[in-house]
Amino acid sequence: MNPFAFLIDILFHLYTVVLMLRLLLQWVKADFYNPVCQFIVKITNPVVIPLRRFIPGMWGIDFATLTLILVFTSIKLIIVYGLSGYDFSLLAVILKTLIQTVILVLDVFLFAIIIQAILSWVNPDPYNPVVALLNYLTWPILKHFRKLIPPISGFDISPIFAIIAILFIKQTILYLLQL
Repeated sequence: MNPFAFLIDILFHLYTVVLMLRLLLQWVKADFYNPVCQFIVKITNPVVIPLRRFIPGMWGIDFATLTLILVFTSIKLIIVYGLSGYDFSLLAVILKTLIQTVILVLDVFLFAIIIQAILSWVNPDPYNPVVALLNYLTWPILKHFRKLIPPISGFDISPIFAIIAILFIKQTILYLLQL
């Protein structure tokens, strides 16, 4: 891969992850007085706020941020494909953008659950801003697994099954794309 394509891929991906975190944290109604949330809001506001004038949110979804995620992912793909010398069509970019966005959502939940599980081993401060955000972010996924799999002798193994389910969904999507 062209080193410039690699650099652009990384930079766009990092900013897209931050936009996705903003979108998901709004969706789960996280505490936006949290310092980590404040950081995310401050670095994404310059692009989100102007777009909100034209694209309102509905049903608890910030469509301006979602649009930006799709646009940034598309721009990244076009630049990376162009610098790498690949031939591509607009349809391929749109399809790849949608797939990468779904995979990004799954990856955010996956890594949040893994980090939260690892932190639970060291008994972190429950008032730590990162711990609080991880709780907000993972609750919509883990609550379903915790209903099905109660703690066994004080051990909550529901994150293991949530991780397996997320990986299964991700692998299913990737497998279907190969067909």
